[in-house]
Amino acid sequence: MRGKRGAAVGAGVAVAVIAIAAGAVYRTGSTPAAPPTANAAVVVPAPAAAPSAAPASASSSAVAPIQSKSPSASPSASSASPAATAPATQGKATGGWIPVDQAAWQRQVKAYEATKADTPPADAGNLPEFRADCQYSHRLADDPIVVPGLPGASHMHSFVGNKAVDAQTQAADLQKFTATTCKPVQDHSAYWVPTLYDNATHKPVETTGFRVYYRSLQNNATGQMPMPNGLRLIAGDAKKKEPTPRGAQGQFYCAYYGPGDVNGVARSTNGNWPICDGKALLHFTLQFPDCWDGKHLDSPNHKDHVVFGANNACPAGHPVKIPALSFEIQYGVQGSKAGYYLSSDPEGRSASSMHGDAFVSWDLTAMNQRVRNCIAQRRTCNNDGYDPFSFG
Repeated sequence: MRGKRGAAVGAGVAVAVIAIAAGAVYRTGSTPAAPPTANAAVVVPAPAAAPSAAPASASSSAVAPIQSKSPSASPSASSASPAATAPATQGKATGGWIPVDQAAWQRQVKAYEATKADTPPADAGNLPEFRADCQYSHRLADDPIVVPGLPGASHMHSFVGNKAVDAQTQAADLQKFTATTCKPVQDHSAYWVPTLYDNATHKPVETTGFRVYYRSLQNNATGQMPMPNGLRLIAGDAKKKEPTPRGAQGQFYCAYYGPGDVNGVARSTNGNWPICDGKALLHFTLQFPDCWDGKHLDSPNHKDHVVFGANNACPAGHPVKIPALSFEIQYGVQGSKAGYYLSSDPEGRSASSMHGDAFVSWDLTAMNQRVRNCIAQRRTCNNDGYDPFSFG
């Protein structure tokens, strides 16, 4: 059974995880606001020009495209399939909007539609998802999505996945320099979050576990599509600086095996950070949208090109149903009276500015097959393929 905070209980063991899909044993963070009324049909949009003006909420941080790195500047690329070496699906940026290369995207769509599902084992789980498990890679005050081409212009970020990522990284670089801390190695994506610091020592506390789920948030696979390479995504709000006391939305929580409290048995002196009991460790969950406009890899505020679906469909303005990313992040600490702070809010020392970025890049054959097997066929997959039902 599952408690109201999403803790799954089985054979006397409680596991703090995320509850998203029907029958899932997962714990949610804040509930995303639903977009405008959704339409039932999900289609791949025809090529379209970028909007002539950015929305009022657009960021002014976007800069002109930069040249790709020299191959000698980054780790060697792993061997890649023909699909992985396809041209980067990116057009020329206009006013902060980065259009997808429609010809490349349509080639991927055609290849996906021709992909046949592998037969799942009888004991495969029924949660429509696949995943990548990643380890900490490096730390830089860079952000190739928000402040591309400007080293040191960001607050400190902790990166997992693609080892070559820095401020200069473009979509094509992720396919050229593919050394990664993620499994499967076919995932060349980069993922990052603001660095967490110990408030007593001011030393960084890096992630000890970083699982990226690609899953369905809807109860059907109608119109399901893969993700295009080069898609940029941000969840959370780096500028939000509100207290995160017990019970607040968007706070860190305690993940545990055995009886415990996801909110912690106590709080830090400022009330913003839980102190975990037993063997529980600090965790955070970030949920990304599942509907894409089919036209842009990024938008001026880095969010307008994707939205959350509603009523188990995607809205007319964002009709392409894509896998929804979810970050499940573990830190190897249990909390303390001194608490912590994020690089995005060193003064307020709350957790409300926690956010995550994803710069998506996969071997396209691997991406297409996983979407077909795991999401369209609505079966649970782990890093390598089908996964027997478990609480893992």
